[in-house]
Amino acid sequence: MARVKRGVTTHARHRKIIKLARGYRGRASTNFRIAIEKVEKALRYAYRDRRAKKRNFRSLWIQRINAGTRQYGLTYSRFMNGLKKAGIELDRKVLSDIAIREPDAFKSLVEQAAKALKAA
Repeated sequence: MARVKRGVTTHARHRKIIKLARGYRGRASTNFRIAIEKVEKALRYAYRDRRAKKRNFRSLWIQRINAGTRQYGLTYSRFMNGLKKAGIELDRKVLSDIAIREPDAFKSLVEQAAKALKAA
């Protein structure tokens, strides 16, 4: 039986890792042994941060809504409670966008929330 040489597959595997490591500093972009460690670490960071990104954006939206509601004398939590009591179901991303781009519409939402809080 003929001997199997694995040069082609090994070279392809190395090339794949080196391609992923393009742009890294020093030997991390050229040396396979170092590049594989750096690429694996980078992939772990990418996996973790795809989840962290969602948390960061939610936090940003809440800060923007809070800043918008405080202009009209409400806090974020009272505003959200008022919206719930008024039966307005908008998510934080949309509320944040309205607060930035359409201040008049946001003011009417704040007024509706305040009215629902007083009625309850």
